Amino acid sequence: MIVIKIGGGAEIDHEAILRDLKRQLDGGERAVVIHGANHEMKIISEQLGKPPRMITSVSGYESRYTDAETIEIFNMVYAGKVNTMLVALAHRLGINAVGLSGVDGGLLRGPRKKALKVVENGKRMIIRDDHSGRIEDVNVDLLRTLLDAGYTPLISPPALSDEGEPINVDGDRAAACIAAALGADRLIILSNVPGLLRDKDDESTLIDRVDRRRMDEFETFAEGRMKKKTMGAAEAIDQGVGEVIFADARIDDPIEHALRHEGTVIS
Repeated sequence: MIVIKIGGGAEIDHEAILRDLKRQLDGGERAVVIHGANHEMKIISEQLGKPPRMITSVSGYESRYTDAETIEIFNMVYAGKVNTMLVALAHRLGINAVGLSGVDGGLLRGPRKKALKVVENGKRMIIRDDHSGRIEDVNVDLLRTLLDAGYTPLISPPALSDEGEPINVDGDRAAACIAAALGADRLIILSNVPGLLRDKDDESTLIDRVDRRRMDEFETFAEGRMKKKTMGAAEAIDQGVGEVIFADARIDDPIEHALRHEGTVIS
């Protein structure tokens, strides 16, 4: 069992990923896929006159500010446009895919954050109208039912809050929760970089191995979105996932390269 997170950047080659996934499935692998849609979200939000607003928590993690209007656009882009596009592409390539959001069947559940402590322009603020949260429960029975019936789940945020509202959740941490709940051997996180870099502007500075016990040392190299990826990786390992691999989504056969440990391997 592998869990694959496909990033939402502009340079992601979805067809190459899904072609490679088909080969893995034909070889007897079972897989669950989670995807992002950050680039498409930015485009659609700007077209609708609601450009993304990024906020930074007091602990230094960046995320999208998700007010009531933004969560509606989020649902439309992630669970609507991008998920449908990927499921259709998967079927064209011969994958028996089924598209789900974290809301469907209560797949991903957790509390909505009541207040966010953020830093803006050097000042600490509290935001109370954000529609984001964290995952505390995965409907593993639903995933196993689909897998046993021969389907490959393609999953997108949002998740379902305790009050029954859609909430924005981080895709990398969602993938970690799903991988842990399924007892996956590997979690592969594909994005538009080859892995964790010592210098974010120099891809030759790839860090190829990270021991979970030394994770704090390596987290100093994580900037921007990579901070959430390292957090998700640590959570997955702590919950029993065998290894987490950060790998390049811009190349041919990206899953195969990741399985060969070409990227950053955290174990």
